[in-house]
Amino acid sequence: MSEGSRPAPVPQLHPGAWWLWALGLGTAATRTTNPLLLALLLVTSAYVVLTCRPDTPWSRSYSAFLHLALAVLVIRLVFVVVLGSPVPGSHVIVTLPEVPLPDWAQGIRLGGRVTAEGVVFALYDGLRLATLLVCVGAANSLASPSRLLKSLPGALYEAGVAVVVALTFAPHLIADVQRLRAARRLRGRPDRGLRGLSQVALPVLEGALERSVALAAAMDARGYGRTADVPARVRRTTAVLTLGGLLGVCAGTYGLLTAAGGTYGLPVLVGGAVAALAGLRLGGRRSPRTRYRPDRWTPRACLVAGSGVAVAALMTLAGSADPQALHPGVIPLTAPTLPLWPAAAVLLGLLPALLPAPLPAPLPKEPSS
Repeated sequence: MSEGSRPAPVPQLHPGAWWLWALGLGTAATRTTNPLLLALLLVTSAYVVLTCRPDTPWSRSYSAFLHLALAVLVIRLVFVVVLGSPVPGSHVIVTLPEVPLPDWAQGIRLGGRVTAEGVVFALYDGLRLATLLVCVGAANSLASPSRLLKSLPGALYEAGVAVVVALTFAPHLIADVQRLRAARRLRGRPDRGLRGLSQVALPVLEGALERSVALAAAMDARGYGRTADVPARVRRTTAVLTLGGLLGVCAGTYGLLTAAGGTYGLPVLVGGAVAALAGLRLGGRRSPRTRYRPDRWTPRACLVAGSGVAVAALMTLAGSADPQALHPGVIPLTAPTLPLWPAAAVLLGLLPALLPAPLPAPLPKEPSS
């Protein structure tokens, strides 16, 4: 096949669409402690990741977030066994030896009774946090960090570059450790234990410093960090809008999470978000830059982002309409049931895996001589 007749690669979705989809599923996870709904969210995110993730090194990070979520769940259960639970219970599983504590540590105990109600409460709470971490891991596996950096506002570009550089340096460090350990094994030298670690750590550190100096020189040669002249009034307006917007977002979020602030929470949140976005827009004038082939919001990207937002919105409405179904009780212990229309709302998150993949546009053919 000639070079002119090769098909172009399949265009990828806008990274912001994947993050909105994943944050929508994560928001839905924070609205419930029902283990059946949380398990459905986990299965939904896993299926979409397995179906839609590209074949790139950063797309393999999903398994790391799964291990992290499992560790969080285990730690939460260990804490409730060792330190006790605030939920009183009557079904005692085991009674551990209790360590007496001084008077200033009132309210804290080590050991004692471990009840089934406390363990189930900790399981529900830990599973909710684990599901949120897995949803973040799905976004990391589906959205390219470098393409996401291109979509950031100019005011956040430098912070985004620092995050992307830190994330890209970690695989290099792991590769250096594996390469040096393999070289030491071939030479018959130990590669494990304190001695092997001390012999490997210094070359790895030296390689990281060399890459850092080379990257700093390359960024300086390309003019990174240079800012444009902006009037003082624009800088002050930017600072006021950004700071006021972030305070508004915090106050609005607090209002939505409390019963007393339900009336003012949403307007303050929306107003703070608009002010913060305006501040970021003005702040981007200090770092003018151009984008080569910027990512576009295609109809498919809008559907993917909309499916995540719909899952979050419907789960929030379900929490207001039937809170008992989304938060099964532990006193007394009752078996959780799967509510139908919240479960159907979660299944909307499968839309990215069901959408047909876009056809690649063929490259223009070379003119025949």
